[in-house]
Amino acid sequence: MAGEQRKPREAQRKRGVTFEGKNAGKNLGKREMNKYFRVLAVAMILFSLIPCQEALAGPWEKLTPEEQQVLRTLREQWDQLPAERQERLRRWAERWQRMTPEERKEVEERLRRWQELPPQEKETIRKRYQDFRNLPQEEQDRVRRGSRWFQDLTPQQRQDLREQWQKSAPPDRIDPRPEWPYKRPPQKN
Repeated sequence: MAGEQRKPREAQRKRGVTFEGKNAGKNLGKREMNKYFRVLAVAMILFSLIPCQEALAGPWEKLTPEEQQVLRTLREQWDQLPAERQERLRRWAERWQRMTPEERKEVEERLRRWQELPPQEKETIRKRYQDFRNLPQEEQDRVRRGSRWFQDLTPQQRQDLREQWQKSAPPDRIDPRPEWPYKRPPQKN
């Protein structure tokens, strides 16, 4: 019986490798070896990404003159920003450079309106955006389709739809949307 138990161990010893440290003196088979190599490979990949993130960001002087022009308001604080934020801003500056003058005007107008909002409305919008991001992808797609459908309506059709919604709403229901960018029709008592 003892001889039969040794055979599998001998077979493992022949095809395995002895490790040092925690597994010192143990012979591991192919399956165990593959497991260790997979873990090692994943760890190497993850550690190799860390320097890449830092390489994407960097001092102000590493930005192109065009990126510096777009991001000029951040020059003084640039080196104190986290690398991740620097990279997001750098990508945004690249996108800005590709925009048409009309697209730029639209973005500037949205930014101006955002800056004019009271802090409470900004917080409400941020919360709604976060709630949206937490929805499952199918639900996000459904909301986007509904939004596109609504935006494709003429201004009069949108107004009619809002009025229809107001009329069908129970009296105690409050429209949770902020005033901006929509202008609500006056509520009828």
